[in-house]
Amino acid sequence: MRIDALQYANWSEKIFRQMREGGVDAVHVTIAYHETFRETVLNLEAWNRRFEQYGDLIIRGRWASDIDAARNSGRTAIFFGFQNPSPIEDDIGLVEILHTLGARFMQLSYNNQSLLATGCYEPEDPGITRMGREVIAEMNRVGLVVDMSHSADRSTIEAADISTRPITITHANPHDWAPARRNKRADVIRAVTQNGGMMGFSLYPHHLRDKSACTLASFCEMVARCVETYGIGHFGIGSDLCQDQPDSVVEWMRVGRWTKRIDYGEGSADAPGFPPQPDWFRDNRDFGRIEEGLRTVGMSADEVAAIMGGNWYRFFAKNFSPEAR
Repeated sequence: MRIDALQYANWSEKIFRQMREGGVDAVHVTIAYHETFRETVLNLEAWNRRFEQYGDLIIRGRWASDIDAARNSGRTAIFFGFQNPSPIEDDIGLVEILHTLGARFMQLSYNNQSLLATGCYEPEDPGITRMGREVIAEMNRVGLVVDMSHSADRSTIEAADISTRPITITHANPHDWAPARRNKRADVIRAVTQNGGMMGFSLYPHHLRDKSACTLASFCEMVARCVETYGIGHFGIGSDLCQDQPDSVVEWMRVGRWTKRIDYGEGSADAPGFPPQPDWFRDNRDFGRIEEGLRTVGMSADEVAAIMGGNWYRFFAKNFSPEAR
């Protein structure tokens, strides 16, 4: 089983076919960065058309059982998530509405301070806000998973402690391996994993040691160290693959509507846009290379299977449904 916990590609038949060639059974896709509720609904409409047009390649994912259905029919299950809480605007009631519409993950902040939590680019981190505490409780109730991938350290630790259900960092790497602002320090990873949460290892070059020149061996050795330190059951892949996107999209990701200036984020002002992927992970057809690399660094067949999809499958099965009353 192969599950990727984060992609934001320029979706096309080519990419869906590459998912099938790579044996990718499920993908969590971003359907909102800075969109309002209504704009998010328009993105859902666009996905409805894709499910119609490419129904032989992809199916809508709502529950872990949809991954089984995808595997049995030779398709990929697509799960929806937000990289920002903007789709709920300032209305906690929209949490349940969006879960009903198919959302399964929501980040509490995206780089900046939100109404709920602090982003990793803010100079100060006061932690989870009053509204954030209420929204976490509502997300727990309905089965919308808390994602802290772009959030600051204190906010992430507090979210892990406040949430009554496990939270996620769907796409990041350890800060001590690659010191990007988006990567997570040991106390953050420990807080998430000790509370039963999951972290997806990112293949986005700005999150990798040596960026686009990162080697497969270096990446897989990092995975093995995390497994040894925090336990095998808390990790998977969250590639953050942004395949075929134009540079205008990375500007939307980083800027949205909050500034008139271009914010280069983790990239260099001399090289705006998307960095090239490492040569061992260009697209969905390369997941097998990660499996080979993990075996090469000494991980067992069961451990490799857990990282490549088994852990995410169990997490989906436990955390997408509403809480039992």
